[in-house]
Amino acid sequence: MNQTETTNHVQPKHKSTLREYTEAILIALVLAFIIRSFIVQAFKIPSGSMIPTLLVGDHILVNKFIFGPQIPFTRIRLFSLQKPERGEVVVFLEPTERKKDFIKRVIGLPGETIQVIDRKVHINGKPLEGEEYAYYASSRYVRGLDNYGPIEIPKDSYFMMGDNRENSSDSRVWGPVPFELMKGKAFMIYWSWNGPSRNVRWGRIGDLIH
Repeated sequence: MNQTETTNHVQPKHKSTLREYTEAILIALVLAFIIRSFIVQAFKIPSGSMIPTLLVGDHILVNKFIFGPQIPFTRIRLFSLQKPERGEVVVFLEPTERKKDFIKRVIGLPGETIQVIDRKVHINGKPLEGEEYAYYASSRYVRGLDNYGPIEIPKDSYFMMGDNRENSSDSRVWGPVPFELMKGKAFMIYWSWNGPSRNVRWGRIGDLIH
């Protein structure tokens, strides 16, 4: 007599919709954290210290990978592809209290002697050329900002200045910035609007930062 064998098929368990959405959200959050921590981070410009290069209400992207990713919540940098160069616009942690992010331009490099004489920057005793980005709203002199130094910039530190020289708290106030506090190089304006009126500055969106 032939016996009929019954085959039991094992059916795969289907994930619940809630679990699938939860996993997708967690993966997205992890990826966003990695990108923000190591590759690119968005910042908003809250003050006019970088006028005319950057305006209040500009939203910018900053390349964090180029200076080397740092382990989150530490100053430990895994590696560095490039050190900041003169003229680059850089986001960094303000060096005194180390609580706020600032954005300024690299003016002086490690080991250089810098001095400001009647608004003119001098590097190693010679006037610095190519400062077309430096902006003064008036012809008046601002005490304490139009003349500074000379000082020698420490090893692995950088002298940072805002383009709006009359309205910028920068290295003339709190000294050179150590490389470990550098977060990244600003490279593009991805969104911009004009203050409380929220008028979009369409012509600035997509502009590269020089």
